[in-house]
Amino acid sequence: MSHSINSFPFTRLSQGHLNLLENCPRKFQHIYFDQLGVPISYEQQERLSWGSHFHLLMQQRELGLPVESLVEGEQQLHQWLSALINAAPEVLNRDTQTFRESEHCRTLNFHGYLLTVVYDLLIGTNSCAQILDWKTFPQPKNRQPLATDWQTRLYLYVLTETSDYLPEQISMTYWFVKSQPRPQSLKFSYSRIQHQKNREDLTELLGQLSCWQQRYQDDPIGFPQIAASTGRCQNCSFAVRCQRTPESVVNNTKGLLANLTELQEVPL
Repeated sequence: MSHSINSFPFTRLSQGHLNLLENCPRKFQHIYFDQLGVPISYEQQERLSWGSHFHLLMQQRELGLPVESLVEGEQQLHQWLSALINAAPEVLNRDTQTFRESEHCRTLNFHGYLLTVVYDLLIGTNSCAQILDWKTFPQPKNRQPLATDWQTRLYLYVLTETSDYLPEQISMTYWFVKSQPRPQSLKFSYSRIQHQKNREDLTELLGQLSCWQQRYQDDPIGFPQIAASTGRCQNCSFAVRCQRTPESVVNNTKGLLANLTELQEVPL
């Protein structure tokens, strides 16, 4: 089976691409190279829709546009917005000496890939820069997963590489809108050591991606699978395709098919 490398669907990479590539290269292949869809539950769709609505609300507010129409009839949304504004002074303070931009996009050419980030809100002064990100779920108990997530790492890395700020002058703060009894935040500072580590890990990960892309042209199996012992395959949409379905499910499926073959045809 041969694939044309020119037909691959992207050269841009976001933090979502990097997280998926690192967590499961084979799933990355199925979604972005084989272009297989992943079903989304009603609950997931509702969360995505609410998140998009809230981000639009924050963007419009930052632009100085009226938001009444966006929160009309949405009492809970209005309450969460008011709570965030009270809890986050960065949202309110509009100093004329400060650079502020909502939905701020930056790109960085890195080893032939275009790394792309979109900051919910970027605030900059002569001495420091803050990246703010709105999360529409409660604050996690453990900050470590966010510290190692490619959103945190890539957002800080790209801003350092595309600005005059030193790593120590840059920080990223997540605001968790739905935390109770009030919105909570987690702030991540940056350093030269972290920046070098991010550069090394990006170089390694994207080097692997380039090799896997090249191999994918001639090998239908393509990208490597993660170890079954991780347990991540159990709830994956591609478990059957990757032959990672639990044996009990496979046996039940075979039994069902066997029973179907024994059914008598019903005359119409």
